Amino acid sequence: MNGKKSVQEAFNETAYRIAGNGNRDVQVLKEALAAVENSTASDIYGTGEVIEDFQTKMANILGKETAVFFPSGTMAQQIALRIWCDEKEVKKVAYHPLCHLEIHEQDGMKELHHIEPVLLADKDRLITLEDVANLKEEIACLLLELPQREIGGQLPEYTELEVISAHCRARGIKLHLDGARLFEILPYYGKSAAEISALFDSVYISFYKGIGGIAGAILAGSEDFTKQSKIWKRRHGGDLISLYPYIISSDYYFRQREGRMQQYYEGAKELAAWVNQCHDVTTLPAQPVSNMFHMHFQMSKEQIEPILSAVYEATGIGLSAGIRATGEHTSYCEISIGDKYADIPKEKLKEFFLLLDKLMNESSAE
Repeated sequence: MNGKKSVQEAFNETAYRIAGNGNRDVQVLKEALAAVENSTASDIYGTGEVIEDFQTKMANILGKETAVFFPSGTMAQQIALRIWCDEKEVKKVAYHPLCHLEIHEQDGMKELHHIEPVLLADKDRLITLEDVANLKEEIACLLLELPQREIGGQLPEYTELEVISAHCRARGIKLHLDGARLFEILPYYGKSAAEISALFDSVYISFYKGIGGIAGAILAGSEDFTKQSKIWKRRHGGDLISLYPYIISSDYYFRQREGRMQQYYEGAKELAAWVNQCHDVTTLPAQPVSNMFHMHFQMSKEQIEPILSAVYEATGIGLSAGIRATGEHTSYCEISIGDKYADIPKEKLKEFFLLLDKLMNESSAE
């Protein structure tokens, strides 16, 4: 183990990448645009066939009356919660302590909409029916993220979702789905997107995660809900004169990858089994429930990075360059399986994990 190259440098030089669908470069857009006629007309401020047809298509897939295309999920979800708060005249919503709105959006919901969050459950576990039933405060909406990314992509059992949905509807609480990775969880639940969405009053999905588009999101719900969302979209500055590069790439890669989610899920389970055989490495969850999971190292970020760098250099396989500290002596990385995993020969994977296990053992013995 020479430790001369940084983990980022070694990762950049690998021939194979375990995670993802490939580089996010201009080729992603060029491939999508090559699949449409040059005469295809642009959308204009939310109207036109290219956007309207795609919105109708996604509404049908999600089993909702209508859908609206947004340039970002951050915008879409803040707007969804604002609509539900205005309808009930209650400026409070409940969600997980590690919800995207709470930790990644610079308090946008609070500063722009003056909505107060009510944090449910401990940060290391999923929200349960008991958490919702024991709410002491009146809320307009409950947001559930499926899967819960920041704790390894964990999922509740489907029966738990059903009882939470029924509880909310009986008490007039709107239920919103942060379904940024909705299609990635369908293999685990064995349900359609429409069946899961039926439990929720509004649904958001992303097109740049497992789908692999450039950017963009869909917000779906009733006709009245989406009509209001279009007004808020204009207020947020999201009603751009044209969104077709995002829409075309979203549609292209959705069609390309929607049917591969089972493959990605099986790949994640296979990879996690390799990981869990290594010394001082575990996955969360122990067996993935989607195409994503977290790898936890019983070593500090400073200890594990030179080990990973050496493994990358020796095998030509890159796991992740994004190692994050969780404590003084622990760290983790996030893995999301996409197209690239299938390109790696199984013998190369075996070589990768044998070497990782060996170096982890040697380091812990020092």
